[in-house]
Amino acid sequence: MPRRAQATKREAIPDARYQSVIVAKLINKIMKRGKKSRAERIVYDALQLLEQQVSKDPVTALEQAIKNATPLLEVKPRRVGGATYQVPVEVVPDRGHFLAMRWLLKSARDRKGKSMTERLAAELTDAWQGQGTTIKRREDTHKMAEANRAFAHYRW
Repeated sequence: MPRRAQATKREAIPDARYQSVIVAKLINKIMKRGKKSRAERIVYDALQLLEQQVSKDPVTALEQAIKNATPLLEVKPRRVGGATYQVPVEVVPDRGHFLAMRWLLKSARDRKGKSMTERLAAELTDAWQGQGTTIKRREDTHKMAEANRAFAHYRW
């Protein structure tokens, strides 16, 4: 990352089926070794399963699941005088969406059995309902930020 100039933010291209930037980002996030068609198949099949489970538009349900999993606060280490403090800071919306997607995929990959499509659909359903591993991770992050609230004056 350059020290002088701010890094330019590139806009993501919407996906082919739903014309949604969030779905395109999820596909790119799940992709491994450049196998985009495989990642697309996993995400599209998972969205179909999600639509059957929640009986709503799959893109709307995905957006709600990501919104439920997005953290508002996180802690960042700051070195002050020789000690390192965990300072709570507010999460920028883009980083919040990134963290939510990363946590959703990690939780889906950590589930046992079944195919990745079914695991991703189950994790998205849990996040849509406000429960599951991803939501617990967000709550743990908020608890950590709340516990370190005394160091909030070190934020800069």
